[in-house]
Amino acid sequence: MHRWPGCGACRAVTVAGIVAAMPVIVVRDLVKRYHRSKRITGRWGALRTLLTRQHEVVCAVDGIGFDIEPGEMVAYLGPNGAGKSTTVKLLCGILTPTSGTVVVAGARPWFDRVRNARQIGVVFGQRSQLWWDLPLRDSLELVGRLYEVHPARYRENLRRFTELLQMSAFLDTPVRQLSLGQRMRGELAAAMMHEPRILYLDEPTIGLDVLARDRIRTFIRELNRDRGVTVILTTHDLTDVERLCHRLLLIDNGRLLHDGDLASLKAAFPAYRQLVVRMPECARAPDLAGVEVSPRGDGNWVLRFDPAAVNVAELVGTVLSRYPVTDLSILEPSLEDVVHRLYGSASPDVRPAGETQPA
Repeated sequence: MHRWPGCGACRAVTVAGIVAAMPVIVVRDLVKRYHRSKRITGRWGALRTLLTRQHEVVCAVDGIGFDIEPGEMVAYLGPNGAGKSTTVKLLCGILTPTSGTVVVAGARPWFDRVRNARQIGVVFGQRSQLWWDLPLRDSLELVGRLYEVHPARYRENLRRFTELLQMSAFLDTPVRQLSLGQRMRGELAAAMMHEPRILYLDEPTIGLDVLARDRIRTFIRELNRDRGVTVILTTHDLTDVERLCHRLLLIDNGRLLHDGDLASLKAAFPAYRQLVVRMPECARAPDLAGVEVSPRGDGNWVLRFDPAAVNVAELVGTVLSRYPVTDLSILEPSLEDVVHRLYGSASPDVRPAGETQPA
């Protein structure tokens, strides 16, 4: 047995330091498979499906692994059906994995459900945790009582969240009468009322207008900055990712394709870049090898090129020497362009398919 040196206070400090230094989320070789009946089409298809009892094994999450440190803001991205929501449900303890290891703040989510629930907050953009017919204020109070939040602490959190999310105008409105943006702000307040260490956000800004999105982004940033809340964000709105997250996990068909920051992603999967030039309207269209040219109007032309095949400096020099350019700008690839390129270049061996087995 290992013996800790020194006095009890020193041992306590040492242990606390080790715990604080550990990742708040540890995922190793995580696998989740679903079994579903294989349907047979055609005449008597339903009866034949029932009698043959064949099923498909669909691998929603296929051996992924990662660590997330306390206070990180991580984007978990992928196309529809890639396994994002399944992973979040495994981290929340809603689903039990087929195999693999998940530890969230020292707890196994599907085993230590109560302990895990007290450490996490969850917002699913398509599902509500609020009471439909109650005023928002009453829903938030019920959440506070369910998590046994001290009354004084509850009042302080309610005041702060109301101010940050600008909810004072609709706190006493029944949830069913709230707009989508108002309801999502209420969902965020409910998820954070018990002050969890980790916040899972699954499509939190879906369908929201610009102002509502900005309020929610500001709220998330302040939670992370002021309280050190670890945030896991799944979204199709890549603007959310660029404004909130420093680290990206990209998944496709249940497998992890990329784990790193935005700069490393753009370096690994460079997208096409664009050179926008303005010339007199009478000037002829640019004609350059390896460059796709399209008009933009008002004398502007867009030159689209692959930076791996065309040197930017040489292209700019050629354009300036050959054509009467009055203005020029280079557009960097957006995150959306890079992600499209990544999924388009993913090889078949990272796209596992389901297998058919007899029951």
